[in-house]
Amino acid sequence: MKILIVDDSAFMRTMIKNVLKDGNHEIFEAGNFDEAVKAFKENKPALIFLDVIMPGKNGVETLKEIKNIDKEAHVVMCTSIGGQQKIIDESVSAGADDFIIKPFKAEDIQKVVNNIANPAK
Repeated sequence: MKILIVDDSAFMRTMIKNVLKDGNHEIFEAGNFDEAVKAFKENKPALIFLDVIMPGKNGVETLKEIKNIDKEAHVVMCTSIGGQQKIIDESVSAGADDFIIKPFKAEDIQKVVNNIANPAK
């Protein structure tokens, strides 16, 4: 599965990548809005892990742009605990498929990947 990881923190991108390394995945990375949109257009990933808080255009703006390009894109927002309800609500309205809370567990990442790879009928 092609997966795009979007986070301004190289450490967080590496953390997610390490969880996914044992799967048969092609991983792409982006650190901001422009890189994310470019990587999405070039690689057409099946799943995107998208950080909510980034410098410049945030994760919600990035989500909206990706959904404008492909309304069927599967996007999972990554957010820290606390005070994020407004952003979560806005992301769901914009079409986010799911959320994972930082700090996340490896099982959280695997569950999301499995749900996208094997959707319930």
